[in-house]
Amino acid sequence: MSRGNLDDLFAFLAVARERSFTRAAAKLGVSQSALSHTIRGMEARLGVRLLTRTTRSVSPTEAGERLLLNLGPHIDEILTELEALAELREKPAGTIRINAGDHPAQTILWPALNEFLPAYPEIRVEIAVDNALTDIVAQGYDAGVRLGEQVAPGMIAMRIGPDTRMAVVGAPSYFAGRSPPKKPQDLTGHNCINLRLPTHGGLYVWEFERGSRELNVRVEGQLIFNDSTLRLNAALAGFGLAYLPEDVVQPYLVQGRLKRVLEDWCAPFPGYHLYYPNRRQHSRAFALLLDVLRYRGPGR
Repeated sequence: MSRGNLDDLFAFLAVARERSFTRAAAKLGVSQSALSHTIRGMEARLGVRLLTRTTRSVSPTEAGERLLLNLGPHIDEILTELEALAELREKPAGTIRINAGDHPAQTILWPALNEFLPAYPEIRVEIAVDNALTDIVAQGYDAGVRLGEQVAPGMIAMRIGPDTRMAVVGAPSYFAGRSPPKKPQDLTGHNCINLRLPTHGGLYVWEFERGSRELNVRVEGQLIFNDSTLRLNAALAGFGLAYLPEDVVQPYLVQGRLKRVLEDWCAPFPGYHLYYPNRRQHSRAFALLLDVLRYRGPGR
């Protein structure tokens, strides 16, 4: 395969993964028209359509999906090996792509990067905030961040945060004239702020545990969000009860802007882990970032 054909393959993978010519062009540093011309030329040489284009979306055809799944990981390995050549340089360099939810991105990744990156100006880090259970291998990420119990089988997982807890909270104005719930079942009589799950589209079932007893409660309310910040703001405004990470609501509990209920039903569970495929050889830059993110206990 000529170098030109390899460049075309890189271009196709970018469009197929981004599902957008605009975003792929920005990522590759080329014009959208040039990228579209490249893909059309590649399809003409292969004699098969690789992408389905509409005015609003781009998606791989059956042939394109096959190319993405079968060749994409191998191309990623080639790029990883090329970046590994940075080992021969005096300073670590390269790009690290991480997929993470909004909560760990803000509370764990960003504080670590804020300290790490100034010392390594030739390392670039891309954080894709995504609350879905994304396939990091298929999407070309170097690593992902999930709660320990959500890490996909076959991955290397490294703890980057402590055990965590959830908290059911509401504003004092919400509780005015209302009796707070004494047990999880009481939530069915309250206005609760729901979370729409991005992976399957359903509403998140609030999970509780006390001792050996576990309860899942489907709650209802006026508001549904797919973002933790909006759920927090709605709770602060008195629109209902929200189920949020304990560390997110703690400052507002101290200030008296939120009140916590059902605390004895919110047991700790394994915190965030960074995970990555074990078959890939990562660069020195990635190894350095792993060391910075590794959780070493309280006061790390």
